[in-house]
Amino acid sequence: MGRGLLRGLWPLHIVLWTRIASTIPPHVQKSVNNDMMVTENNGAVKLPQLCKFCDVRSSTCDNQKSCMSNCSITSICEKPHEVCVAVWRKNDENITLETVCHDPKLTYHGFILEDAASPKCIMKEKKVLGETFFMCSCSSDECNDHIIFSEEYTTNSPDLLLVIFQVTGVSLLPPLGIAIAVIITFYCYRVHRQQKLSPSWETSKSGKLIEFSEHCAIILEDDRSDISSTCANNINHNTELLPIELDTLVGKGRFAEVYKAKLKQNTSEQFETVAVKIFPYEEYASWKTEKDIFSDINLKHENILQFLTAEERKTELGKQYWLITAFHAKGNLQEYLTRHVISWEDLRKLGSSLSRGIAHLHSDHTPCGRPKMPIVHRDLKSSNILVKNDLTCCLCDFGLSLRLDPTLSVDDLANSGQVGTARYMAPEVLESRMNLENVESFKQTDVYSMALVLWEMTSRCNAVGEVKDYEPPFGSKVREHPCVESMKDNVLRDRGRPEIPSFWLNHQVRSDSFEK
Repeated sequence: MGRGLLRGLWPLHIVLWTRIASTIPPHVQKSVNNDMMVTENNGAVKLPQLCKFCDVRSSTCDNQKSCMSNCSITSICEKPHEVCVAVWRKNDENITLETVCHDPKLTYHGFILEDAASPKCIMKEKKVLGETFFMCSCSSDECNDHIIFSEEYTTNSPDLLLVIFQVTGVSLLPPLGIAIAVIITFYCYRVHRQQKLSPSWETSKSGKLIEFSEHCAIILEDDRSDISSTCANNINHNTELLPIELDTLVGKGRFAEVYKAKLKQNTSEQFETVAVKIFPYEEYASWKTEKDIFSDINLKHENILQFLTAEERKTELGKQYWLITAFHAKGNLQEYLTRHVISWEDLRKLGSSLSRGIAHLHSDHTPCGRPKMPIVHRDLKSSNILVKNDLTCCLCDFGLSLRLDPTLSVDDLANSGQVGTARYMAPEVLESRMNLENVESFKQTDVYSMALVLWEMTSRCNAVGEVKDYEPPFGSKVREHPCVESMKDNVLRDRGRPEIPSFWLNHQVRSDSFEK
């Protein structure tokens, strides 16, 4: 009841900021305040804008008329000066729509946001080779939810109607009157329809969950819930937590436990299956590291685990930190390879998708050319890779990852420590002889670990030769959980490497892959 009263008396931004400020841990609240608020010249405080934020998705929106985005994610932009953006594309018969927050000082898809100050999202066509491309930007809350194509907008503009009236004169008054009547009728219909939708919208917004789409996207009234630094605050600041019911424990690591869980719909008994990674209070730093990694909008990729939101929860066991992500029923790659022998096609899909995910993680730009912070995983292994239903891989568990910020000094990099799982550590990591002057050396350690994972995949492929039971790299040469010193003896002193059977080399494609 108090929440409803507060929303009725105060502006939305004040309500949102009050909640945000009250739920952030005291030791990080100061930095968040500075990042999310700015004071303008007149002394007024400017707060971040609310925008629709959905990844590129199929749309039925026609570029000949206005339409709603049907985006199920409402985000609070990370910075106060960011604006709402919508991008409409048509390639052959495929239509997609993208809604985001973005800094108007930076180009988006290579174009300047010329209309960033507009209160409405009025589409303008851009010249892009091979496809029809429209983009708009605007600076009012959720303005990129209502997409207006410039052709319709100018046609219905009162200024244009006035010009038509002046030009055509009295002889065209009857047809013009009919046209105006049609426009008014259409306008009344839209207003009536919006009024019908509005109560259910507000009712659903007051709940914990608005909708959980087939892409596992959550929309919260003041949560920036899907994945991003420009798309989401990535922490659920709602005073009411998501209606999640933990189901079964599916994994346990050094820092956290992972549960299969049910995310309930607020109006029915239906639910969506999600994964919940739970960190105890003392592992706050690990939770924050992984949350911050997931926070980069440019990290989003089909071969990187889809992040939904983060929450702080108080339980009988004390405070916990949750990361809520998509759930993949096939489990991690190590479990999958233990249970299944794979075909050559399976190997191709698993291996290529793994390499694409790592390439995107390491890259300093997105596929569409936007600048991106390179990230190294630093704990790449088969148990930190999930298998999707289409038998492609997605990377997960970024608790030890490192953003290769160009502002980091050699001392900063040196202090990042010797981290990871000893069995998968590159020789230079085992020996603590990393080249700190070249950040590419950090990426190379991930590539070494990836090669060991590819070896695991290949060892379970039935395309050529005998398939043995699953075993991790180096197999029985080391104990189940070898320490760093044990791996140093095996890899550095004895020059040990995973065995490559001779019959692998008799396969045309495999032999090319294993040439040194």
